[in-house]
Amino acid sequence: MTEALIEEDIHELEEFIAAKSDFKTKLKTAGMDHSQHNQIVNFIWSIADDVLRDVYTRGKYRDIILPFTVLRRLDALLEDTKDKVLETNDKLEELNIDNRGPQLRRASGYVFYNTSPYTFKKLLGEAGNIRQNLETYLDGFSSNVQDIISKFKLRNQLDTLEDANITYPLIEKFCSSQINLSPEPVTDRQGNEVLPGLSNLGMGYVFEELIRRFNEENNEEAGEHFTPREIIKLMTHLIFEPLKGKIKDGTYLIYDPACGSGGMLTESEHFAEAINPNATFHLYGQEVNPETYAICKADMLIKGEDPEKIAFGSTLSKDGFPRLKFDFMLSNPPYGKSWKTDKESIQDKKEIIDDRFKVGTPRSSDGQLLFLMNMVSKMKEDSELGSRIASVHNGSSLFTGDAGSGESEIRRHLIENDWVEAIIQLPNGMFYNTGISTYIWLVSNRKTPQRKGKIQLIDASNIYQKMRKNLGQKNSELSEEQLQEITDIYLRFEESEISKIFDNADFGYSKITVERPLRLAWQLDESRLTEADYQDKLLPILHALQKELGTNQQKDYNRLLKASAAYLKKEGIKLTAKQKKTFLEAVSWQDETAEPVIKKKEKGGTIIYEADSSLRDTEKVPLKEDIEEYFEREVAPYVPDAWIDHDKTIVGYEIAFTKVFYKYEPLRPLEEIEEDILALEEETEGLIKEIID
Repeated sequence: MTEALIEEDIHELEEFIAAKSDFKTKLKTAGMDHSQHNQIVNFIWSIADDVLRDVYTRGKYRDIILPFTVLRRLDALLEDTKDKVLETNDKLEELNIDNRGPQLRRASGYVFYNTSPYTFKKLLGEAGNIRQNLETYLDGFSSNVQDIISKFKLRNQLDTLEDANITYPLIEKFCSSQINLSPEPVTDRQGNEVLPGLSNLGMGYVFEELIRRFNEENNEEAGEHFTPREIIKLMTHLIFEPLKGKIKDGTYLIYDPACGSGGMLTESEHFAEAINPNATFHLYGQEVNPETYAICKADMLIKGEDPEKIAFGSTLSKDGFPRLKFDFMLSNPPYGKSWKTDKESIQDKKEIIDDRFKVGTPRSSDGQLLFLMNMVSKMKEDSELGSRIASVHNGSSLFTGDAGSGESEIRRHLIENDWVEAIIQLPNGMFYNTGISTYIWLVSNRKTPQRKGKIQLIDASNIYQKMRKNLGQKNSELSEEQLQEITDIYLRFEESEISKIFDNADFGYSKITVERPLRLAWQLDESRLTEADYQDKLLPILHALQKELGTNQQKDYNRLLKASAAYLKKEGIKLTAKQKKTFLEAVSWQDETAEPVIKKKEKGGTIIYEADSSLRDTEKVPLKEDIEEYFEREVAPYVPDAWIDHDKTIVGYEIAFTKVFYKYEPLRPLEEIEEDILALEEETEGLIKEIID
């Protein structure tokens, strides 16, 4: 083994130890140690192999393990108050009270409850009726848990579990004395702690680790609903670090419109609470995928958050929180994904009917900018800190769409309102289901004085470390040091090789339309009307004009227009617009050597020419540059007869990120290339000779 390989292995080992150390610290904060975490996760993971093998494929294990993990945790939380809930429910039933929820929640001590006579352990007491009793148990949960059960489609699995005769062993495994999913410690008869209790935060880490493992097992789905943790960390750093010392005691709202399994919400809350432990943070999210929504809502329940703040459905067509404004918003919305199913709720034909998207809508094949505009519509205007947004996008959000398009108008709206703080390019290979370039947009309506009117572009594409093992298309990751390095580059707000600072106007341009005159030659020849319509009416006119204008080819089309108009007026002949067009088009053709066709003459003597649409061109003039000066320098010298149609000028915005950080690499000298070719030829000849011999 070479020294380089040994050093590489040592480096990887050091990073692995550092990562484990960091995770241990998090677990300690969560009220659990690393061994406890490993024991619980590994035991639950083993249930799948022990019980579900040969009944479910590995990709389907999560359909059983995740909901049963949630149910067992909720079951453990409710055990101590079970009798009190049943007693309260009986009294309310005797009194014929329908709205029992508030009092049952008060009796359980949580925002959820179960009114069935069963617990997981009691289900094991009637093995013969376990299927029927399990259904009764599920039916006894409060509506917020029913929603989770429904989205997991758990009841659809009961027949499979019963047919395979694994319902009992599955529940028995979750009740094992080897793990404790209760917040209370397990003690022996002498009162000694056998298994420590598991806090809400600790349970959250267990649940997240299970989700991560299942995502690794099923890489095709992982990237859709699971953002790598280091990317989430980077986003939370970028959102919250500028506000250290500014987040006061009080209540703040955090929102993710495409929340997936809730990782961004959880991580952002942890980071925010570390900045100010006395502040209160409420988590809000919306998710369209039923199972992922169930995972997220269950995660909120497990961690003691309010599950009702997680909405189900499409954020684009049915906003779950139309009246709320948020302090902090983070999201990794789907990109390159059609929003056609949402279109009817957003616009009626071409009219946009949803105020969130009044600025414009992107092409229907990619709705990522709609998620960004949804967040922008929820920024707080009357707050001292305003709102801060971090959103992950692919490159199309930067440049797709010409001036006047929905994409360009959205960029224009964001930039001209001075809300874009920075855009950061991430390394390729950071996500599970795509290897393309991705970018974090940082948006704020409370820019610091030094950032006002400015946008910072950061090329962090080369700040990463390779993973020991790929996860789907994810082959790169950020260490804690690299994560902080990117954050520091943003916070310093200084020019460098990978940090560029621009004025807002640097990304705007005026798209001007350059016209050139229509030039037509013509000839009054009968053969030109042989295939034309209305010959019976047009041939007499042609014959009459031949007498005045002749039959030779001519290059002043204005003469033909004047003569034909005069003749028709004199003879009182009325032609329809279509008949006139048919006649003139039949006898004329484009000729660059002909005289320009006059459209009209203005009072001051200025001549306005007809524009030739086939010669029409456009130019992008930077906003900081005078349009007329640009035209005189870049256009007029090459096409002297051209002019600008100012009525067609449109302002557009695009962010040419790659162009900003492009580095020219000179080609190798020809002599060097020639030497390589000759050397290759010599090698090839030697091989051929060797084969022949």
